[in-house]
Amino acid sequence: MAYPDKVLGEDEEVVRHLHPHWLTVFWPIVLFLVLVGGTSFGAALVPAGDQQATWRLVIVAAALVLGVFLVAVPLLRWRTTHYVITTHRLLYRVGILARSGRDIGLSRITDVSYRQSLWERVVNSGTVSIETAGEGGPTVFSSIPDSEGVQQLLNQLVEEDADRRAQEAAGHLGGFRWDGQQPTQQF
Repeated sequence: MAYPDKVLGEDEEVVRHLHPHWLTVFWPIVLFLVLVGGTSFGAALVPAGDQQATWRLVIVAAALVLGVFLVAVPLLRWRTTHYVITTHRLLYRVGILARSGRDIGLSRITDVSYRQSLWERVVNSGTVSIETAGEGGPTVFSSIPDSEGVQQLLNQLVEEDADRRAQEAAGHLGGFRWDGQQPTQQF
């Protein structure tokens, strides 16, 4: 069973599963292309001789080390960062080797807002801030794709969750209703 399905409750469904906006991996991909081009050019510049193979190997090894830190790590960080909105909560998970996360129940959310700069409006990205009951400050998620849509979706789900909880609470009051004469059991 894959994430996030393995952490869901039995009556919980995934509404939206997001990673950070694709622009967070734009510069690592550009850097990868520059690194490949620079490595090829550098290897071609090595003069012929007994040490040519060794110097080419050094250039490729240096490019691989740079590639791991400047390309692979940001791509893995993007791939392993999850924003999951379910019918009961918001899940946030991040980390490549060491993981951390946070679950925010929809019933605890008191306010959801978003912010977009001009550039973020152009690329449909933004920052979503979530205020929760009992917390010191907002939980801020940046580089969220379709931040306005996510904000509206969270507000809608918070309302639906409040309605669902109210119906469950009414159902747990004993299942009795008053018909004017005497209490009767409701089935």
